[in-house]
Amino acid sequence: MIRPRLQAMLRANAELLVFAGLALFGLWVAFWGGWFFAALGVAVALVGGSLALGALRRGPFRRPVGAPGVVEIVEGAIRYYGATEMGGEIPLRDLVEIRLLRLEGRVHWRLRSQTAEALLIPVDAAGASALADAFTALPGLHMGTVSAALAQVADQGEAMRTVWRRPV
Repeated sequence: MIRPRLQAMLRANAELLVFAGLALFGLWVAFWGGWFFAALGVAVALVGGSLALGALRRGPFRRPVGAPGVVEIVEGAIRYYGATEMGGEIPLRDLVEIRLLRLEGRVHWRLRSQTAEALLIPVDAAGASALADAFTALPGLHMGTVSAALAQVADQGEAMRTVWRRPV
């Protein structure tokens, strides 16, 4: 009944659509009349809008799995289990720099720790979308900047781009 392309688009943007619907529901409630419903509706609309903004910024992180390996975020540490590449673990508290770089046509996250250890994670590895939530815990990181950098490097723009450095 629903065309496959439309089905794929709805599935890819389901989170954003649900939160945008919540914001619209809040606006609808706000116009029921009276100060109580206005306050309740505005509160629901603000929550829905902020969640929709977060979903919109996490969108570029969601990609079909095309690289070997698995990414996990466990107890404040980013772990990458590489099938053909070196894996490793870096705790978020030790992270000092995040870069996006293109190696042999594939885009990777390059995470560097305080001890100058580096971890390369393909952006299309299984579980790499969880990095969006992990990165939000870093001080001074703006998800809009990260999403824009991810789109630019992935579209054959720059070969390397520094996305975040820990403030001193």
